[in-house]
Amino acid sequence: MCVLGTGLIGGSLLRAAAAGGYRAWGYNRSAPGAQAARADGFDVESDIAAVLSRAAADDALIVLAVPMPAIDTVLADVKTFAPDCPLTDVVSVKEPVRAEVHRQELGARYVGGHPMAGTAESGWAASSPDLFRDAAWAVGVDPGTRAEPWHRVARLALDCGAIVVPVLADEHDRAVARISHLPHVLAEALAVAGAAGGDLALGLAAGSFRDGTRVAATAPELVRAICEPNAAALTEAIDDALRLLEAARDSLRDEGTLGELIDAGYSERDRYDTLRRWDITDIRPGDQDWLERLRDAGRRGGVIRSLD
Repeated sequence: MCVLGTGLIGGSLLRAAAAGGYRAWGYNRSAPGAQAARADGFDVESDIAAVLSRAAADDALIVLAVPMPAIDTVLADVKTFAPDCPLTDVVSVKEPVRAEVHRQELGARYVGGHPMAGTAESGWAASSPDLFRDAAWAVGVDPGTRAEPWHRVARLALDCGAIVVPVLADEHDRAVARISHLPHVLAEALAVAGAAGGDLALGLAAGSFRDGTRVAATAPELVRAICEPNAAALTEAIDDALRLLEAARDSLRDEGTLGELIDAGYSERDRYDTLRRWDITDIRPGDQDWLERLRDAGRRGGVIRSLD
């Protein structure tokens, strides 16, 4: 396996794969970043041509672990040095990556991926082999996806300790706009609104403010790289959140109550806490209609915990 980008996610993937017995190496654009990984005993270089030529020679699974703004440049290198390798990614949006992959004529062996894991920290120093333990890992089942690379990507996710959620790219992006990208925006807004109360407010702040603003501690350039490529879906999610907040504000102002928001929020949080996913055990990559069956199962809450 060859990881392009060894920050928090890519570095954690490299660590987890190596711990799982993979012969794994990586690329990092920054020479000091590559050196830091090597100092910890990992095979990371800052020469992308050499790294990808090695991947081509070994038919390695290439993992794109760079921010969305760098995807087109890195894909151009993949096209030059390793165009026939199986290819996946760990970017937080899927449709823009998929579109760029196909624009650069690399779609034949591409399978989109996105582990739902992370911290507010960044860089190799923040990476951990346990980052993906019990995390949901979205694996694409878009039309044209081939069974062999799909199996390799799903196997990698499982070997890193995650569970596989089969999903279409556009449906993934609409979902993560609401449960990943919107929370970033709300955390930033809460941090700004809370700080507007001055040092007294911040001095009194405790768990609810700390937890609600946790992801606002993420570096701004990373938040932009995560959220902005999903602009259309995120705009829709923000609009829905604004409607809820406006209704609660109007009810509080006019009637002295927050209206239905509190009860509805409690109910949906309980739904999240008690959600039980079911195991997909009867669909094999390559079976008749396997992509369509996996899409349907994923929509209905199915996950894959093992591959025979």
